[in-house]
Amino acid sequence: MRQPLEDRKVTISRAKFAVEYPSSFMLLASMNPCPCGFLNHPEKDCTCGFGIVDRYLQRISGPLLDRIDLHIEVVPVPFRELNTLQSSESSSVIRKRVMAARDIQSLRFKNEQGVHSNAMMSSKHIRTHCRIDEAGQQLLKVAMERLDLSARAYDRILKVARTIADLSNSADIRNEHLAEAINYRSMDRANWGK
Repeated sequence: MRQPLEDRKVTISRAKFAVEYPSSFMLLASMNPCPCGFLNHPEKDCTCGFGIVDRYLQRISGPLLDRIDLHIEVVPVPFRELNTLQSSESSSVIRKRVMAARDIQSLRFKNEQGVHSNAMMSSKHIRTHCRIDEAGQQLLKVAMERLDLSARAYDRILKVARTIADLSNSADIRNEHLAEAINYRSMDRANWGK
C-alpha cells in the first residue's frame, strides 16, 4: 500500500508482462491509542501494562505512517461541551473557503501535466511553491530534530503548510501555517504515547 499511496498508481508484474493501473485515493484510518482505549484520556486511566502500548503502536509500520499527511489525536468531548449552544462555522462557509483554495491550486498548477493540487507536488514543485522565511526554516529545523522526523515528513509538512496558507488566502507560508502543519504530525514515532 505504500507505493500506491506515494506514486498514485499500482503496477502488477507477471513473468511476461506488467500492467499499470491508476490509484489516486484518499486514505482515512483510525485506531485506538492503546489496547484498552484510554491512553491520554482526560478522565480515565490507561490500564495497559508497561511495553503493551509500544507493541500496540508498532503494529503500524513507520514507512506507511510516514506517507500519511495528517495525524490527529482525538480525545473524548465532555458532555458539558456537547451541550453548549456555541456557534461554529457553517459547512457552506467552510466549503467556500475550500473551493477558493482549490481554485488557487488549479491556477498554480495550470501549466503542469498531471498536477492539480498541493498533495501532488514533486520535490521540484515544493522548492518552487513552498518557500519559507528564515524564522520558518528555524521552526521546521527544530521540529525535525525534536520529533525525529524523516525527509518524507519534511516534504509532507511543507505541502500541508502550503494548503493551510491557501485556505487562509495567503500567498506566503507564514509561521502559523507551518506550526499548524507540524502539529498535524502528532503520530510520528518520536511522539507516540506522549
